[in-house]
Amino acid sequence: MKLYTYWRSTAAYRVRIALHLKGLRCEQEPVHLVKDGGEQHKGEYRAINPQGLVPTLVDGGHVITQSLAILEYLEEKHPEPALLPSKPVERARVRSLAQIIACEVHPLNNLRVLQYLSNELDVSDRQKTRWYHHWLEQGLKPLERRLANEGRTGRFCHGDSPTLADVCLVPQLYNARRFDFPLDAYPTLRRIDEACRELNAFRASAPEAQPDAVGTAGSN
Repeated sequence: MKLYTYWRSTAAYRVRIALHLKGLRCEQEPVHLVKDGGEQHKGEYRAINPQGLVPTLVDGGHVITQSLAILEYLEEKHPEPALLPSKPVERARVRSLAQIIACEVHPLNNLRVLQYLSNELDVSDRQKTRWYHHWLEQGLKPLERRLANEGRTGRFCHGDSPTLADVCLVPQLYNARRFDFPLDAYPTLRRIDEACRELNAFRASAPEAQPDAVGTAGSN
């Protein structure tokens, strides 16, 4: 398998975590999202992923895009250790928690949106930070409420083993800290994040642990 990735990409971070949790070996192919206008826009990469986004997983000649689709693919092809519970209602809960982050929060705060705000709408850095913080709050407040009050929350988002929800949560909180978003009001999220980051799989997947992080600067 080969993963086209970028060290600070939130979506690629998710996939790296899942690969490490499942103990899967995967070659990493860095795609720098900032250098020279962004390598994701070059024809060579667009031929692989027409959207020009990361991550992209290539497995046995099959090209899979979109992080949630990749996570589901890995879960179906390599079901152990499981990142989804066995019962349908519990699987739905985990997917719901993951999608709050991956479908509601992250799309409004990713690199191309922030670049559009700056480059096309002439939004100031202060206004852009307000935008970022607003949409984080809109997603994290109900997520905190659910995880704090629902009995199926355990050491992790669902029970006492990592699931796809945790795989999505940790990268989003990493980015929240990068953009100086205060997390004091989210004790449950912080507790779960700390439990995750104690695991080797999460540490090995962290942006600063990636080979393309050395000597680079850029955004998510």
